[in-house]
Amino acid sequence: MADMFSLKRSVLIYLDKSGGLQKLTEDCKSFNDPQQNAMVIFRFCVGVNPTDVIEVDPDLGDRILHHPLNATALFQSVCFLAIKTLSLIESVHTECQVNVILKLTHLPPFPDYKLDLAAFPRTHCCMRPMLMEGLAIAVTRVTKYTRGARFLCSNDDCHFSSGFHHIRVHAPGATESATVRNDFSCMACSSPLKEDIQFRVLGDKQLVELIHVDALKVLSAHQQSPLRYQSVTLFLRDELCNTMRIGQLYRVIGIPAHVHQWPNITWSVEVNNVQPWEPQYPHDINAKFKQLLKATGGSHWRFAAVIAHCFDLNMTPPGLYHTLKLSLLLSLVQTRGDAKNTSHLNLLVTAGDTIIVERLMKYSLNLSCRGVRHEASREMFASLSHDEHGAGTANIYAGSALLANGGICMLGDLSSFRKDKLDAIESVLDSRTVSVFIPGKKYGKDADQHLTFPISCSFWALADSTQNSRRTYDAVLGAVEMGPVPPQLAASFGLIVKCQDPAKEHAVLSLTVHTLQQAVQPGKYLYSSLDFSTQDYKELVAYAQSLQVDLSPAAQKLIRGYFMATCRVRSQIHSNKMSAAFLKLLISLAEAHCKLSLRSEVLEEDAVIAVLLYENSVTLKNEGSALVIPPDALFPPDLGEDGLLRRDRALDELHQNILRFIYTYALGADEYITEE
Repeated sequence: MADMFSLKRSVLIYLDKSGGLQKLTEDCKSFNDPQQNAMVIFRFCVGVNPTDVIEVDPDLGDRILHHPLNATALFQSVCFLAIKTLSLIESVHTECQVNVILKLTHLPPFPDYKLDLAAFPRTHCCMRPMLMEGLAIAVTRVTKYTRGARFLCSNDDCHFSSGFHHIRVHAPGATESATVRNDFSCMACSSPLKEDIQFRVLGDKQLVELIHVDALKVLSAHQQSPLRYQSVTLFLRDELCNTMRIGQLYRVIGIPAHVHQWPNITWSVEVNNVQPWEPQYPHDINAKFKQLLKATGGSHWRFAAVIAHCFDLNMTPPGLYHTLKLSLLLSLVQTRGDAKNTSHLNLLVTAGDTIIVERLMKYSLNLSCRGVRHEASREMFASLSHDEHGAGTANIYAGSALLANGGICMLGDLSSFRKDKLDAIESVLDSRTVSVFIPGKKYGKDADQHLTFPISCSFWALADSTQNSRRTYDAVLGAVEMGPVPPQLAASFGLIVKCQDPAKEHAVLSLTVHTLQQAVQPGKYLYSSLDFSTQDYKELVAYAQSLQVDLSPAAQKLIRGYFMATCRVRSQIHSNKMSAAFLKLLISLAEAHCKLSLRSEVLEEDAVIAVLLYENSVTLKNEGSALVIPPDALFPPDLGEDGLLRRDRALDELHQNILRFIYTYALGADEYITEE
């Protein structure tokens, strides 16, 4: 008794120091509302910082961390005494009417308090708070559960046939039958108890499946791994419902429990606290890149050009697929989906020889913090199944696009998709959301339901320009092969890159020699002066993604002027208006080139690259423009000695052409662009 009194006193001291008593007083005011008079169970959430509790009383802190049910009973007793002493709620008569939920702010940073979702077995875990980190891959709709119920003794002569002595509330790991059923006995006379149904209290419940984040490696473009990952079911209740979204990473504090549903026993976690989680990625670059950045400091275009020139030399020799490599890197550094920033840059690649192009895309997918390669056997957006834990509702599983949130979803060759799938891709690209239809009759509801989930990944797709080709004519390029991609779908992709097949004899010979050398000596760097490793590029992409960039006034004027000039030209030629997505694409491309160049301010040079990439895309979409730019403007075909200098001069000339185009067609351009 002395120990219990000491522990309760420590609870009171902690509540007083942490502001818990003040919060308890405020919470009690809402229960004194006349509309709440019918309540017999009063629920209070008490925030607990284990570190502060240990400073007050180590024994109490130990109970919170290792015996949470016992600690909850101590807080319940103290809260009841406070309510009665201060007369905070008149309808509270017994301690069991006060339902206290301890919300832990964190756990000690020690291995014993962390549960690795990839470790087995899990059966040794006791019922105490554990920290786990993972990816939410499935959620259910919010359903109801019995939070608490009042029971009365069936013996009228028993003292417990009235009052509030038999009140049962939900406990971690308990099923519905543990709270409400018809075989409970009276503690005083052992007579059967009967529920006072009018005082049953219902709460909200939602189930979420969490899996180790490394499971995404199975869905990437890597080789198949023998490892398999198993998800764990989380129970979210009341205020925690709808705090987790599929496709997002979370750090969860919960109590593991074995749920008995005869004849099965399932292992699940009762969630106590949820916080968004972002893994720590390197925020520095290799010394080689730092030296390169210093060496190319004389031009704002050179660093990104060299990075693209040296990209994936194991796959292709230097000098081939420059524009594609640059576009892949721009999409990688611009794609983010965290809580602070959401951005994306979609990419559609057309090529006659898709083998090398697909390999380049697979390699690039490996550089993303989260890359998912979609396969025809898997669901692209979301799928439904019946819940297996007795909730009687639909379980919504994330498809490839939702699993790739904040990263890249590689769709592969679009010729393998049916028309309905292509239409669904087009809809998602335009709206950036996916809608899931849940039939009510099939999943235990009276009415059908539509749920909408945001999509925050970038899509990469590939089209074979020689297969079932849709030939369109462009005034600049002549006949353009778009492959089996419908024009509307092609327009939904922000950036389109056409890979010219290496037609020149020396290019074909270089590619052939490179392929043979890689077959004889796989993995060996053939170009020692340009040996940036995959890890180097991973660090570069992660660092560039973390950069916060701002548009300079000069870049803003160039982008705005080009947008206005293009709108005027297209309205005269095609009689249609430019959408806001066009302007967003230009800004996104300029920001991506700025990040790849490791700068924090978007300059005019970045805007020039954005315009050139868009012009190459717009001609492929059969949307002519008065600004005529050759397809190889970004990377001239011959990059030998002094090649970068010649490229800078060519880009400077194109920069002037863009300014002349703006000066000629954009209204008011003469205010910030001189004729000279």
